[in-house]
Amino acid sequence: MANKVLDMVIVGGGAAGLTAAIYAQRAGLDYVMLDTAASMGSQLTQTDEVENYTGLGKIGGMDLVMKFREHAQSMGANMADGRVQSVVKDDGIFTVKTAQNSYQAKTVVYCGGATHRPLGVPGEAEFTGKGVSYCAVCDGFFYRGKTALVVGGGDTAVSEALFLSNFCHDVYIVHRRDTFRAAKSLTDRLFAKENITPVLTAEVAQIKGEKAVSAVELKDGRELAVNGVFVAVGIVPNSEPVRELADCDGAGFVIADESGATSCEGLFVAGDVRTKPLRQIITACADGANCVTAASEYLNR
Repeated sequence: MANKVLDMVIVGGGAAGLTAAIYAQRAGLDYVMLDTAASMGSQLTQTDEVENYTGLGKIGGMDLVMKFREHAQSMGANMADGRVQSVVKDDGIFTVKTAQNSYQAKTVVYCGGATHRPLGVPGEAEFTGKGVSYCAVCDGFFYRGKTALVVGGGDTAVSEALFLSNFCHDVYIVHRRDTFRAAKSLTDRLFAKENITPVLTAEVAQIKGEKAVSAVELKDGRELAVNGVFVAVGIVPNSEPVRELADCDGAGFVIADESGATSCEGLFVAGDVRTKPLRQIITACADGANCVTAASEYLNR
């Protein structure tokens, strides 16, 4: 790509990135939004049902991200395919590199999102794709009439267990604490389900099987016969391309305020990749809007 200096490069095509593209388009900025078809919408596409996005009621995650994309496309948003490999800054200008192209810009809105955190127990890597999964929406169908086990205690874990209970014969949900961290509306539904068994104050020690998962051993010695294990124990920020530019916390989340401004002038971060108390679709959208607004002010100063 020619060395034209854009006003902005937006990295990521989830809720934050697509909202940023809409706001950049409305602001008349010269920008491009980079995302890959494979990661389109990131974690949003793996969500079976969204019920807390204002004005829409219940909607599938994929349906919602497609609405976001259709909105951006209808406004003429400039979107390009590309997985970002690095972001560097030299003499006030950012260079964003993908495998195919290199883009230069005065500002970057980084919406890299986050990925699932592994359990790190024996058998997990061996049986990934053979009974171990990180997405019930993606793989739950394969366990119709079987027994599944979810690991975790937050909103995602409880939502995964509820989703699986619709077609699995039995579902265990293992959490290391004595209470779930999920919202009460979710836990109320969980405890009302007859085919979900909470296993509290327990941790997975090993995932067992031969050619596929057949059991999970807990640290207290108990063994549960299961066909599938769904891991939902948190997320890891995809902040690698900007970690050399901006301050991050101990977990790798980029430190930023509500404007998305980081310790690196001109670099803004939005969505799950930034430090924030609440990681939800609606807050990711707000982040995208705030970042473009702040970046516009930075460009006009």
